[in-house]
Amino acid sequence: MEFDSLVLAAATADLADEPAARDHADAVEFRMDLATDPLAALDDYEGDLPLIVTNRDPSEGGEADGSEGERLAVLETASTHDSVGAVDVELASLRADPGATAAATVRDNGASVIASVHDFEATPSAARLDELLAAAADHGDVGKASVTATDRSDALRLLSATHAATERGDSVATMAMGEPGRHTRAVAPLYGSKIGYAPVDPARATAPGQYDLAALANLIERLGGRRGRDTASG
Repeated sequence: MEFDSLVLAAATADLADEPAARDHADAVEFRMDLATDPLAALDDYEGDLPLIVTNRDPSEGGEADGSEGERLAVLETASTHDSVGAVDVELASLRADPGATAAATVRDNGASVIASVHDFEATPSAARLDELLAAAADHGDVGKASVTATDRSDALRLLSATHAATERGDSVATMAMGEPGRHTRAVAPLYGSKIGYAPVDPARATAPGQYDLAALANLIERLGGRRGRDTASG
């Protein structure tokens, strides 16, 4: 999966949602940590949209079971599926084994690596955001930062960091959780963010402050953000 322009991903733990996402999404983010039997679901998947898979660590808001090695092994197995275009792995895991080994395996299997950081408490300082995005972009094909905004200054700081990372040539994806940062999901692509996330069904949002998929797609397009569906994105 290429991230030359924005890829809008429909976030879900149920791949049966894929047909409902086709009109608006470029990919499906499959939350394996929230699914009952995720590898079996991948085996059965026959959808049109490429998949971004994640098996989120509990320390970053996920519900993955087992040891670190077991959690990453699920992602390695997932990357062998032709439908999987990218694998999301936490930056903290990628900085050491077995995460670095898992990333190499994912790439060998033809999938891209998204190196992610999640902060459910706050938005880091400008210097820390720059550091995290640079490190994530260095370890992944895309560096992702999902933070929590408590006011508009947090949102502005995230957008500034997104712009700075893009200007230095890094591929990044950014968003601010929480109501004060909600608009960043629509605006961040204008500053260079390469991935957007939204649930098909707003009742099953996978992060605070998400727009539903149709609404986010409409907002991005009305603001003039380029969409991955306009180019070859997966």
